[in-house]
Amino acid sequence: MAFTLPDLPYAFDALEPVIDAQTMQLHHDKHHQAYVDKLNEGVTEEGLEGKSLEEILAGISSASKKVRNNGGGHWNHSFFWEIMGPSGGGPSGRLAETIDQAFGSFDALKTKFNEAGVGQFGSGWVWLIVNPSGELQVTATPNQDNPLMDDAPVKGVPILGNDVWEHAYYLKYNNRRADYLKAWWDVVNWEKVAGHFAKAVG
Repeated sequence: MAFTLPDLPYAFDALEPVIDAQTMQLHHDKHHQAYVDKLNEGVTEEGLEGKSLEEILAGISSASKKVRNNGGGHWNHSFFWEIMGPSGGGPSGRLAETIDQAFGSFDALKTKFNEAGVGQFGSGWVWLIVNPSGELQVTATPNQDNPLMDDAPVKGVPILGNDVWEHAYYLKYNNRRADYLKAWWDVVNWEKVAGHFAKAVG
């Protein structure tokens, strides 16, 4: 069964003023759709039908660049849409306690995460993951790579991620990636993040 573009869980303008409606529409309807279309082509070309996206990513080192880039693009964006929302706020409960233990404070996590996002050369993503040791860790990946890939330098289960490709922010922030990263925390859906965390740590 072919992969499909998921619907946004909110309106295009729901994340205003942090992310403008035009960026959301172009990002979802054009960029993400293109990843889905090209992934489906690659899956057919390489005989990967019937595999889940996670299974494909777990063996990505033996796949083509086409499947790698577009499979990562589809997974990353599907994840990205759902961990955002108009509610804002911050982490609570067990997740908040674990963040404090790992980084010292929520503000310290934001600083480390934003620095990793600014420091990612060119296009890529910045992540908060649960690593194989069960600890929270900040990491960044180039292009459409992610920590689920079998050849990722830092492996783990993403619970939070931000897109630092220019198409994610350029219409509003131009080249000011740091400003985008700082503002983005106001649209994180912490209920979703906590759900990913709980599933990752068991």
